[in-house]
Amino acid sequence: MKAIQAAKIMKKIMADHFLDLDRAAKEGKPKVAWCTSVGPAELLRGMGFLVYFPENHGAMLGATRMATEFIPVANAMGYSPEICSYLTSDVGAFLKKTTPLTKAYGIEAVPKPDVLVFNTNQCRDVKDWFAWYARELQVPLVGIHSYRNIGAITHHEIADIAEQIKGLIPTLEAVSGEKFDLDRFKETVRLSRDTSRLWRTVLETAAAVPSPWTFFDATIHMGPAVVARGTQEAVDYYQVLLAELEQRVKDGVAAIEGEQHRLYWEGMPIWGKLRPLSDLFESLKTCVVASTYCNSWIFDQLDPAEPFESMARAYTELFIVRDEGFKEGYIEDCFRRFKFDGIVFHDARTCPNNSNSRYGMPERLAEKLGIAVLTINGDLNDLRCYSEEQAKTQIEAFVEQLEERR
Repeated sequence: MKAIQAAKIMKKIMADHFLDLDRAAKEGKPKVAWCTSVGPAELLRGMGFLVYFPENHGAMLGATRMATEFIPVANAMGYSPEICSYLTSDVGAFLKKTTPLTKAYGIEAVPKPDVLVFNTNQCRDVKDWFAWYARELQVPLVGIHSYRNIGAITHHEIADIAEQIKGLIPTLEAVSGEKFDLDRFKETVRLSRDTSRLWRTVLETAAAVPSPWTFFDATIHMGPAVVARGTQEAVDYYQVLLAELEQRVKDGVAAIEGEQHRLYWEGMPIWGKLRPLSDLFESLKTCVVASTYCNSWIFDQLDPAEPFESMARAYTELFIVRDEGFKEGYIEDCFRRFKFDGIVFHDARTCPNNSNSRYGMPERLAEKLGIAVLTINGDLNDLRCYSEEQAKTQIEAFVEQLEERR
């Protein structure tokens, strides 16, 4: 698989992000806010906080295959093996005073928060996760309680979430020691919107046949869209990445040489098995061109003219909080855009909120779109829930099925 040259810039952005947080935590300024990844990061950054995302750390624990060592530590404290393995691996690693940041950047520990801010649009687990740290570290915990499993979104829901975002400001002012600055907040919202629009355009380059990159590439290059949105660095980065991918499309450069099949990945990545899965699909001349997961950081509804309302809309229109009808329509739109001939559903054991194979959706989409579907069992971080041999056999048989359909 051809390397993406922009990765060098991305790696520097990620390193600077963690090193700045480490320095701030040691010096006591700027203040550090922990935030859920699909949470009100724009408000925090717009109020002068450096923002740390524990879910990003959880993904690092998964990708480095450290997670399985730490999940039992949280289980021993009474946290069920069935709940989010980001939560259990992160809490376990904290208790064991271990982090992948040490090997990656020479950082001894995750940055101590001055405030913890959650948004339950993903699941209840994020609140419980942050509540554990609030008790352990004795720092303030505030958050947004979102609607879930909704179809059409009404003005009432947007107005409620907007008011909840505004309601965070007094606590954040007390922690930061600074007054809320509306203009600075608006500028952060603008930068986040620009990042999101570029990220969407970057992802949509995969609609080209052959695709210039894969879902596995995107899981890595989404890093700045998660941790650096609201900054000029993220905007600049995606302009560079977009130019590179558009040049690949123009030159007919394929991520998968001899691309024969195109797939959609529905659900969470299996972080500890990204490379083996990427290599397997490449060997089968099959490109995973799109995913629901990587689209989770597209917030192009953001509007600096209406910062609170547009933030509320961006964080309430997410795929993960919507009902089955909306989700199926969303994937149908992706089918028309990306021209894939099959969908792989990942049923993640500890992430029911981001597993959409449990209520008949694969079968309905297979019938509606006339395509093949496959469900594989696994998990985002807990590799004890994943059988590599079984998944390999399933995927190979699935691609054979696609061959027969051609």
